Amino acid sequence: MDDTFSQQHPLRILLAEDNLVNQKVLLRLLKRLGYEADVANNGLEAVEAVRQTAYDVVLMDIQMPKMDGIKATECIFSEWPPAERPQVIAVTANVLPEYEEACEAVGMVGFVTKPVSLKTIAEALRGCDVTQR
Repeated sequence: MDDTFSQQHPLRILLAEDNLVNQKVLLRLLKRLGYEADVANNGLEAVEAVRQTAYDVVLMDIQMPKMDGIKATECIFSEWPPAERPQVIAVTANVLPEYEEACEAVGMVGFVTKPVSLKTIAEALRGCDVTQR
């Protein structure tokens, strides 16, 4: 995969991830797909970033300091109507069904488990249809 993926699926992406190693891995995968993503180091930063920039997609770690990904998603979704808010994809090391159900319950559109591969991140992003916004 290369830059043509991002041309076929143009998205403005925010990566909300507190772990520096995970940030680097995810940013490298996104770059291989042709994306440059902004980074938030915790849930509070993610909410503030979405207030400042119209993102299409937020890749949201679930377990972060200051505010977890579930709460951050709830905050984001409470501030914008569905047509104006970004789609949120959960990125987590936790594979328990309860976590996936909790993510779906708050309106996340995808669930990606760590370690993330190029294929899984591409599939998750491919599923984000921003033309319906």
